[in-house]
Amino acid sequence: MLGTESPGRWETEGTASPEAALPGRRLSELVERAVRCTADCCGASSMVAEGSPERHTTVTHPDLGALVAVQLRSGEGPIPAALDRGAPVDSADLLRDERWPAYRAVALDSGVRSSVTLPFRRRGLTITLSLYSFRPGALADVPHGPARALGEVTATGLVRDRSYRAALTEVDQLGTALRSRPVVDQACGIVMHALGCDPDTAFGVLRRVSQDSNRKLFDVASAVVGRRGQGLEHDLAALLN
Repeated sequence: MLGTESPGRWETEGTASPEAALPGRRLSELVERAVRCTADCCGASSMVAEGSPERHTTVTHPDLGALVAVQLRSGEGPIPAALDRGAPVDSADLLRDERWPAYRAVALDSGVRSSVTLPFRRRGLTITLSLYSFRPGALADVPHGPARALGEVTATGLVRDRSYRAALTEVDQLGTALRSRPVVDQACGIVMHALGCDPDTAFGVLRRVSQDSNRKLFDVASAVVGRRGQGLEHDLAALLN
């Protein structure tokens, strides 16, 4: 059964990935703040999905992890329903609510009598925030209260985080390309001299070696430059046939 201790952080899925730690921090802050600002709330859970089967979830009490897991496993419960509708889904009294029997059984076993789940969607990213209470009918105002505002802010922050990570990746790739370009150009010159071909053909030869050997183009070019074309004429010429 759920205890009454202060909210903590229990992350149930996706914690092995370094990338998962980024949304994990946001979700942990969200559930903790949502519990503090919601009267009669005994705990909260949050989940984020970013266009892949992986789901990263965070709960304020370990017993709530089972509540999330049974919904993801069965595909039934307030979280799947909220994702499907794109609107809040609540159960005012799980003792009388006969929907989602598997979820209901786990909730009542944990002492949870009512719950509400809010969905938030932003550009391919989906977040859910679920709040739970030991009392029936205690969460009726949640869809219009501060917990919703916290969810909106968290969703916006996660999208910003994702855009920032994408920008860093692009900058890193650009930097790699700029560093490798002189080596590739030098290797093309060596191939042109060795085979008596034009620049496009020389680059095509390097790219084919890269693909056939499953090596990066930069590594192939570096090897050509390192050998300065010596002994490469026969090997390179074979690729043109």
